[in-house]
Order: sequence, then C-alpha cells, then structure tokens
Amino acid sequence: MADIMTERTSTANWSGTLFEGSGNFSVGSGAFGPQDVSWARRAGEPEGATSPEELIAAAHASCYAMALSNALAENGTPAQSLEVTSTVGLGPKDGGGVEVKYSKLSVNGKVDGLTAEQFVELAKAGEAGCPISNALRGNVDIELESTLA
Repeated sequence: MADIMTERTSTANWSGTLFEGSGNFSVGSGAFGPQDVSWARRAGEPEGATSPEELIAAAHASCYAMALSNALAENGTPAQSLEVTSTVGLGPKDGGGVEVKYSKLSVNGKVDGLTAEQFVELAKAGEAGCPISNALRGNVDIELESTLA
C-alpha cells in the first residue's frame, strides 16, 4: 500500500428502510457531535439535518480553498482572503437510482498583484491540485467559477 499521510474515520448507524428509516453518523475526530440523516431530509428540505452531498460540498470547498491558497503562495501572490462555495447536486442515474452529478466550485479571492486572467489560471491550477477534486474527477462533473475582488 502507498504511503499514507493521514486517515480519518466516520461511523454511520441506520435503522429501517431507505425511505422510512433514519440514522446518524459521527466523526472520529469529535469535531462535531452525532448528526442525524434520513432520506426525506436528504431528498427534500434538510430541516437542520445534513446529507452526504452537503458533506462532499464541505470537503470540496475546504480542500479547494487550501489547494488554491498553496497555488497562489507558490506563485508569490498569497491571498488576503478566499471565499469558496461548493454546490453538490444529486440526481437520477441512468438505469435507476441516484448519483452525485456535479460539484460547482465558486471562488471569490482578494489577491494583490494579479490580474483577473492570472487569477483564473491559478484557480484552475488549484483545482487540478485539490485532492478532493481528484477523488471526484471522472465520476462527477466539476465546474469552476473564479472572481478576483
């Protein structure tokens, strides 16, 4: 097995069927307490509960912010601030079922010493170096919109 820098763990518990059942998950780090999940909240209004897609969005946004920060620093133009949003969509899968369809990344950056065009190129480089993007790539459409403030 390849060298591993780190591993993280989450545990889920579920009772009942997909549509009538419910469950929860917890993260091994203890960063936040148990979170409730259900199909009704996943496919409809969240009512304060999270979903696997929201967790993918959180992972993608935070990972991309780190990767872009690194690309900007390596360019000698560190960001004063980056605001990244990931919107993850769940939809019907050909042949039945559902699948994660896309992750749409949007970044608004405040970076001195760059033109808007240079920021777009570095934003693309950051996306190419993002481990979560690379885990999703080939399975999920990734879109990137970048704006220099």
